[in-house]
Amino acid sequence: MTKAEKQAEEIREISGSDPWKCMKCGKCSASCPSYDEMDIKPHQFVSYILQDNVEALAQSRSLWKCLSCFACVERCPRDVQPGRLVDAARQLVVRQRGQDYLKADEIPELLDPELPQQLLVSAFRRYRR
Repeated sequence: MTKAEKQAEEIREISGSDPWKCMKCGKCSASCPSYDEMDIKPHQFVSYILQDNVEALAQSRSLWKCLSCFACVERCPRDVQPGRLVDAARQLVVRQRGQDYLKADEIPELLDPELPQQLLVSAFRRYRR
């Protein structure tokens, strides 16, 4: 298995979604509030994962322009969950840069009264694996 195949498999594993179910209807892209700022649209993102083209995804603006609002997840008639694939690819890139763990004892220094608690829970969930 090549490096790209391993990375694509890891993205599928982290996301828990099945990109093979995508029928390219484009509803995910049509509902995306960041559509105009993305170089790889949500429905295209799924194709890149299927083609094991993770390097192009890692270099794309789309990876960081995605708002993680999951409008695409809600609109997908086949439950492909492209937003979860984007989020998983983002996590993979962060992990490759050596920023892969958030430990419980690091959380108190991150606390800010203005910070939504969901953000901390989400960050802990994502980066503790």
